[in-house]
Amino acid sequence: MQQHSELTLVILAAGLGTRFGGAKQLAEIEGLNRTIMELSIADAAPYIHKVVLVINPQIKPLIEQKIVPRLPGHLQVELAIQAITDVPERFTELSLVRQKPWGTGHALLAARPFVTGKVVVITADDYYGANAFKQLAQHIQRSQDWAMLAYPITHTLSNQGGVNRGVCQLDTEGDLSQVDEYREITLQDKTLSGINPQGVRTRLDASALVSMTCWVLNDDIFEILDENFNTFLLCADNAVKNEYYLPDQIQYALSRRLKKVNVLTAHDKWLGVTYRDELAAVSAQLENLFRDSVVNN
Repeated sequence: MQQHSELTLVILAAGLGTRFGGAKQLAEIEGLNRTIMELSIADAAPYIHKVVLVINPQIKPLIEQKIVPRLPGHLQVELAIQAITDVPERFTELSLVRQKPWGTGHALLAARPFVTGKVVVITADDYYGANAFKQLAQHIQRSQDWAMLAYPITHTLSNQGGVNRGVCQLDTEGDLSQVDEYREITLQDKTLSGINPQGVRTRLDASALVSMTCWVLNDDIFEILDENFNTFLLCADNAVKNEYYLPDQIQYALSRRLKKVNVLTAHDKWLGVTYRDELAAVSAQLENLFRDSVVNN
């Protein structure tokens, strides 16, 4: 399949890596000398013309010096800064007490100046598989709907501790009807559970599909993100503890029938790093996948 001339890839790479203990988006895969997001960009390169890296100000020099020069030469590369202080002026005081980034919804909003038309949104520390972007590109050729690449929840857990996932429900046509952010999802004593949006630990179905932040959207998502971020900030306690999640805003569009989201079942296994102790095992799997690829040359 040929490159989609108007398709932009946005990679959310501004997280602080609290559980990992550092900037995991810069952690290189041993043996490949590449980060996970570089492997994703290599997979996406045949189908995109531009990549936008949403980063925090602290890692900008390293990204410019180390990562950008290694990216495929035909790609237009843009750096978008997600800053805690990047809020409407009337909310400046709230930003002064914020300790961590506002969340994935705010991160994507930072990419707005660089995106027109169709956009694929992923995160820097997730590896989606070699076929992921082919599946997304095929969807774009046949449909104007938004789309999500979904993974079985049991394939996305960590042995090191709880994880946060957007748990999905499908309608009778197999499209997305609802996505809820669950926190601290764990499998203990054969029981899968997580903390639901109401703050209550609830059992989860092992057959559930989850969003790993792999979306096909249009640039009209930014209007929704902008409007609802203002609403989010009106609740003062959000400045301290809550995050402005992208899945919540997609749910907003769904519940108001503004958009339809097709669900694509991933062909490949998802790999990702939440905790530092997972890096060695994930690195070994990725090295095996990419050993004979051009990335390793």
